[in-house]
Amino acid sequence: MARTIRVSYLVSGISAYGSANLGRGSAAVALRLARKLLRDGYMDVRVCTPRGRVLQSDELDELQPPRETDVMAKGQQRSNRETKKPKKEKVKVIAAAPSRKDAAWQPDFGPGKKK
Repeated sequence: MARTIRVSYLVSGISAYGSANLGRGSAAVALRLARKLLRDGYMDVRVCTPRGRVLQSDELDELQPPRETDVMAKGQQRSNRETKKPKKEKVKVIAAAPSRKDAAWQPDFGPGKKK
């Protein structure tokens, strides 16, 4: 028993040897076939869409899906949140390093105890 296949797009063209009527299931495949027929020298190449619209050979670009040009990674997308203020830079103190403070004047209490 033959299985019936529903054809969405019908591609037709006329050559010197006769005509071709070929059905395809998706727009991308129908577009590829129509361009192949044009390269092979077929004239009057047409594509009939599922809604009944007939596209001529100069209208075939309408079958191409629109390309997304503004695709951005999630980290590159802008948000509507307010930007944070930059953090204040902290001075790093290394415990092993000697102190760089100037030696302050210290009082002299005189000589130590004499015995």
